[in-house]
Amino acid sequence: MSNPPILKRVTGRTRVMFILGDPVAHIIGTAILNEDFFRHGVDATVSPLHVAPGDLGQVVQAIRAMRNVAGFGVTIPHKIAVIPHLDRTTGRAAGIGAVNFVRREADGTLVGDNVDGIGFVAGLRRNGVEVAGRRVLQLGAGGAGRAIAFALAEAGASRIAIHNRTEDRALALARAVAAAYPACATTAAGPDSAGHDLVVNTTSLGMHEEDALPADLAGLDAGAVVADVIMAPETTPLLEAAAARGCRIIRGKEMLLDQPRLVREFLAL
Repeated sequence: MSNPPILKRVTGRTRVMFILGDPVAHIIGTAILNEDFFRHGVDATVSPLHVAPGDLGQVVQAIRAMRNVAGFGVTIPHKIAVIPHLDRTTGRAAGIGAVNFVRREADGTLVGDNVDGIGFVAGLRRNGVEVAGRRVLQLGAGGAGRAIAFALAEAGASRIAIHNRTEDRALALARAVAAAYPACATTAAGPDSAGHDLVVNTTSLGMHEEDALPADLAGLDAGAVVADVIMAPETTPLLEAAAARGCRIIRGKEMLLDQPRLVREFLAL
């Protein structure tokens, strides 16, 4: 039996947060954050906002004038596109080139950070998977992909091969990671999983039934780990295929479980 929903009394003193995305039906981060705030006695509440790409600037500008808003999260497809609409970013977010949480200062100033990558690595470790020495195939070089690639290199991955539908984006990310972490051999690559012991999907492929698998798992050893960032469905076709090969799978929700603490610290809640 699932746990009953946590109900919270929202008043005029409650700090408000949003998560901006397009679409938003897959978002579960709002529930995780709300439950965490409730457990820690934080008077704040979070709601998703469905924001089309063409409306992003207008919505962000409006948030500057919302005085009880503590900040907002950012998900697909806005993690990179939001940066020009902010006043500044943390050094971590600047290096990654993508943002997933934004703090609204009292004067309306907006400051972006990115905890996707460190949250993802923490989720792996919570499940007994250490990154150090791993040969990684990463699928995707978008906002989440950028954060995760940097975090994997920082955590000691020996090699990261990045596959992206647009090869130029994969090459650009590989060069940026290699420059920041020269001990990690980072290159652009195809979707073949042979020779890797950790496969990470950071794309949106798997959210819809008609999606193709983002990687070819035919050459993947049974001892490999396959992780996905997609939250819904909980077990994506990629994870199902990996489990059928005897691989260990890590579901998307795991990357969120350590983020509430990081968000509370960043937003000073």
